[in-house]
Amino acid sequence: MNRRRITLGAAAAGVVAGAVGIGFLAAPAGAGQSPTLPGTTPAALVQSVLTSSPPAMSGTVAITNNLGLPAVPGLPAALAGGNNNQIRVWTDGVHGSRISLPTPTSEETIIDDGTTVYDWNSATRTVTEHHLNKADGKTAHKAEPAKPDTSNANLDPASVARQLVSSVRQTSTISVDGTDVVANRPAYDLVLTPKPSQRTLLRQVRIAVDAQTHMPLQLTVLANNTNTPALQIGFNSIDIGPQDPALFRFSVPAGATVTNGDNKDKQSVDTANQTAPSIVGSGWETVVVMHLPSSMGQSGKGPDPMRLVQEFGKPISGSWGTGSLISTDVGNALVTSDGRVAAGFVPTQLLIKALG
Repeated sequence: MNRRRITLGAAAAGVVAGAVGIGFLAAPAGAGQSPTLPGTTPAALVQSVLTSSPPAMSGTVAITNNLGLPAVPGLPAALAGGNNNQIRVWTDGVHGSRISLPTPTSEETIIDDGTTVYDWNSATRTVTEHHLNKADGKTAHKAEPAKPDTSNANLDPASVARQLVSSVRQTSTISVDGTDVVANRPAYDLVLTPKPSQRTLLRQVRIAVDAQTHMPLQLTVLANNTNTPALQIGFNSIDIGPQDPALFRFSVPAGATVTNGDNKDKQSVDTANQTAPSIVGSGWETVVVMHLPSSMGQSGKGPDPMRLVQEFGKPISGSWGTGSLISTDVGNALVTSDGRVAAGFVPTQLLIKALG
C-alpha cells in the first residue's frame, strides 16, 4: 500500500527512505542464541527473499528507528523516530490481510478481503472503502495504487526486503553471517554490503531469513560511523498457521460513516503520474529526482512544503541554483527554490550531480 500524496514527508524524508526501495522502515525483532542449521549460500538466500510468499500467519511487528527526521505533518509516524511495538498483522496466505495500527487513544484497522479494502479509523468513526477490480477470475488492483492512502500499512519485512534486495544486489557484496533467532524462529543472517566503488552513507543491510518458510523476518539498516541501527523492521512475535476467516471480513460498526475512496484513489494515481520521479544512478548510489506539486500548500488544507523545507533544512546554493538541504545519518534530500527535489542514501555531491 503506497502513499501517493506528495508532502514534505514524501518529497524530502520519504524519498530518502525510498531511494533504493527501502520504503518505510524501523525496529529490532529480538534475537537469541545462534541455532545450528543446514548450510546455505548467499545466492540461495537472495532467491528466497525475492520469491518467498508469506504463509497464513499472524504476528506483531516491532518498530523503532534513529533516522533523526523532524516530526513533520504528513510524515509517517514510523519515520519520525521512536518506537512502536503494537502493529499487528494477519494474512490467510492467499489474498486476505489485516493490519492494526493502535495509538494510545484510538486504532486504525485495514482489512483486504480480496475484493475490497476497508480502512476503519476508530477516532473519527469513519470507514473508507476501496474497491478492487477482477481480472481473468483473479483479484487485481485498479490502476496502482487502489488501496488506502496509508503508508504505515507498508510495514512488512518480506516486501521491504524484497524491494531492497532487488535494488542493490548487483552492487553489493553478499554473504551469510551465521544464524540467529528472531521471534523464536531460527533464521539465517543474509548481509548486503556496498561494493567499494559505491558512494553511500549506508554501511550494511542485514536480513534475517526464516529457516523453514524462507520468509524475511527482520531487516536492519546500518549507517556509516555507528553501530546503532538506523532502521529496522521485524517481528517480535509470529504464529504461522491457519487464521480465523472472520479476521478478513469487515462489518461496519454502528454509527460509523462510510465513504467510497475510489475517486480519491484515481486522483492519487493521477497526481502520482504527474509528479513521477526520475531515477539517477543505480544500486546504493540511487538518487530520486522529482518536482514538488505546484498546488501543494496553496489550498490551505495542508502544510506548505517549501516553508517546511526552509524551516528544517540548511540553506545551500551552487551552479544549479539555491535551496535547502535536509540531512540525516542515513541520507540527504536537496530541495531547490524552484521545487526540484533530489534525495538518496548518498553524499550531497551526488544530489548536486543528479540535479545537473
